[in-house]
Amino acid sequence: MATRKHQDLLAWQEAMSLAKCVYALTAEFPRIEQYGLTAQMRRAAVSVPSNIAEGAARATTKELMHFLHVARGSLSELDTQQILARELGFPGDWDRLKIQIDTVFKLLGGLINATRKKL
Repeated sequence: MATRKHQDLLAWQEAMSLAKCVYALTAEFPRIEQYGLTAQMRRAAVSVPSNIAEGAARATTKELMHFLHVARGSLSELDTQQILARELGFPGDWDRLKIQIDTVFKLLGGLINATRKKL
């Protein structure tokens, strides 16, 4: 089975790992948060690799840049949400999650800079 272009991107691969980590962490949240912070964090986490993939499938470099910025926005949302979850005392390995978020931020920044040079 052939891979899609986005699957070769390290930023997408790390964002997929991040999304899986968020799903595992939020499974431990209080049940009352199922439709609150749990859902918000999962949506933001899934949005990151999804937007990288959508941008990579688009026809122009300008479109790719747009979706990379949307992915970075979703990552910023997730960063805010993990701070809130930590401050609310929800269980989880928040240090590990923060490292993963920071890693994806760096990879996205590098991808954005490299793509910008093509414009």
